[in-house]
Amino acid sequence: MKEAVLWERKGDGILCLTCERRCFIQEGKTGFCSTRLNREGKLWSLVYGDISSINLNPIEKKPFFHFYPGSFALTIGTWSCNFTCPWCQNYEISKFPEFIGRGEKFSVHELIEMMRGFKNCEGTSVSFNEPTLLFEYSLELFETAKKYNYYNTFVTNGYMTIPALRMLRSAGLDAMNIDIKGTDEAVKKYCGADGKVVWRNAVEARKLGIWVELTTLLIPGVNDSEKDIREIGKRIKNELGEDVPWHITRFFPAYQFSKIHPAPVEDVERAVEMGRALGLKFVYAGNIPGHKYESTYCPKCGEVLIKRYGFQILENLLKGSNTCPFCGEEIPMGKRL
Repeated sequence: MKEAVLWERKGDGILCLTCERRCFIQEGKTGFCSTRLNREGKLWSLVYGDISSINLNPIEKKPFFHFYPGSFALTIGTWSCNFTCPWCQNYEISKFPEFIGRGEKFSVHELIEMMRGFKNCEGTSVSFNEPTLLFEYSLELFETAKKYNYYNTFVTNGYMTIPALRMLRSAGLDAMNIDIKGTDEAVKKYCGADGKVVWRNAVEARKLGIWVELTTLLIPGVNDSEKDIREIGKRIKNELGEDVPWHITRFFPAYQFSKIHPAPVEDVERAVEMGRALGLKFVYAGNIPGHKYESTYCPKCGEVLIKRYGFQILENLLKGSNTCPFCGEEIPMGKRL
């Protein structure tokens, strides 16, 4: 076990301050996510270095399309989650907290040495399940990775506390892909959470200089109506800016939504086109390999600048520059090309 970083004593228990659930945990008990234990008046992380999944992934898989395109990140996850999404695509690790302690154990040093053994690895990504649960490990990993000039990323539901977010940034967090599950009503109904917190953290991350991209898994009957798409799109433009990339990905049946039909391709296309019509410059279709909306287009002249097929880059006309070679338009990028 590793002593947790963000907590305070309250009455006869402990208040966990890692995520916005702010669980009150009594002696011998764990909080909502089961990864924090009150033991003898201190809060302990039960998942420090307890890795459920590890893989070298293209950064486009996160997805990040405007951050180190074409690079690879060593991606890790642990167990459990602080949301209740019934459609979870990684439910094998996120919905079974009883597996905590059964992962492969890696020290930060061992993970960095593994990264150094891959010639094409340029950074870290904490993903698969909710990375905020791996908070203490992430802080140490990010600080160490920076010493070797690696980038650091989070693929997250965006439900950490503000102090946690600021500590991650200080430790070396460079980029976040934040899940926008739906409207605030949908987030409350299906995820058991306050959607306003997610937006608050996305805005704060931008202020802190963290590169932000957003992902919405388009789920029939949950967040795929014209009203839903317009509400999310307008909020992105008004609160975060028209340059923030938005990935609208196709839902496939999983977990408790195993009998829900996949999102039709035309519905994803419609959502992307609505986002662009609202004035968002970079809206992408995901989980449809080979679709034209996987590629990056110049928002001014319309030319293809980065051509993709799935997670693979076929052509990158922005390499070495962040301006369109056809019209000179600046294309926002989180880091070098």
